[in-house]
Amino acid sequence: MTTWLSLVFVLAYAAIALEHPLRINKSASALIGAGLLWTVYGVNLDNPAVLNQQLGESLMGTAQIVFFLMGAMTIVEVIDAHNGFEVITSRIRTTQLSALMWMVGLVTFFLSAVLDNLTTTIVMVSLMKRLLFVREDRLFFAGIIVIAANAGGAWTPIGDVTTTMLWIGGQVTAGAIMQNVFLPSMVNLLVPLLVTSRLLGVRPVVAPPQRDAALGEETSALERNLMFCLGMAILVLVPVFKTWTGLPPFMGILFGLGLLWLVGDLVHRQEEELRKQRLTLARALTRIDMSSVVFFIGILLAVAVLEHSHILSTIAQWLDHHVGRQDLIVLIIGLVSAVVDNVPLVAASMGMYSLQQYPPDSFLWEFIAYCAGTGGSILVIGSAAGVTAMGLEKIDFLWYLRKISGLALLGYAAGALAYMAQYHLLH
Repeated sequence: MTTWLSLVFVLAYAAIALEHPLRINKSASALIGAGLLWTVYGVNLDNPAVLNQQLGESLMGTAQIVFFLMGAMTIVEVIDAHNGFEVITSRIRTTQLSALMWMVGLVTFFLSAVLDNLTTTIVMVSLMKRLLFVREDRLFFAGIIVIAANAGGAWTPIGDVTTTMLWIGGQVTAGAIMQNVFLPSMVNLLVPLLVTSRLLGVRPVVAPPQRDAALGEETSALERNLMFCLGMAILVLVPVFKTWTGLPPFMGILFGLGLLWLVGDLVHRQEEELRKQRLTLARALTRIDMSSVVFFIGILLAVAVLEHSHILSTIAQWLDHHVGRQDLIVLIIGLVSAVVDNVPLVAASMGMYSLQQYPPDSFLWEFIAYCAGTGGSILVIGSAAGVTAMGLEKIDFLWYLRKISGLALLGYAAGALAYMAQYHLLH
């Protein structure tokens, strides 16, 4: 059974990694892989009671992550529908590329920590199209945005789906991950920015021609500011809700989603029906990326089979025996996340190591949060942020490899050294 399960998972994973050459959506590959894995496991287990119990446990863990993601994505869509992100983007003004690079990098870093790296990448890459006319400059900025978004997402429980998985799974707590991974994540960004600013020198910003009509005039300043502040407050207060009530994060995000829905309906209750439909939360629900949500469902259920069949624990024992050093094992996981999706990698890591052996907020879990979150920046296909930027700006894989991968690898290594030094100093 172990051989068949491993073979099915490898084939499904290969199909996910080769999504673009095969022209088969990765969500389809993930769902087929999960279905086949559970089928093979169920037929060979020959114990319906145990099978249903294990499937129920896996489904519960998966549902918590999916409900949280759907709630967060919907809130972001509501803010975007009201042009709420103009509150931030309209304030970015400078005449030098190096200064703009620092502003964009830092704004992306902190915005990603509050929202998520995927949404932040969309917002910031779209902004660059309004600020930069030279395509080569936009591509370079898009690469820095990917690095900044992944670095910013790694140190908060809501900034990156992998950190969210570790937080919901109980491997890390909100306060500890923010305190201990912030500095390494900042180093991960600052090193590429320092190198880049020297390369850009005093080159001026070449702005695109002025448009006839300004964007973002459909909503009033009051609507933009209200929905932006309320939506961001809900996202930021989810960890506080979890700590205060003891309830899982998805309950906090769904509760906040209901409040945002109520406020939106009250604000637009007197408006004409056509405009109201474009701005309501019901419309935002239709705009979230359900393909990504389905992918998470498939890959998490697929990895759950490897956990229940003890394949992951066997891999963990092999790594411990042949590699030995925990920091090297996690560094390898981070580098592998540049080639394959970091969601199944983190899901696999959560199944490889138990909370009894490695309690919450231990070195292993925090270092995994950093490495898996930032390692994907090394290649453009290694993270959701990179794939998104690749699609928005038509970034070539080899161009990114030549221009950005070295910067990302340098930042990754510097941040890893910073975390290990910080850990040894504090412990």
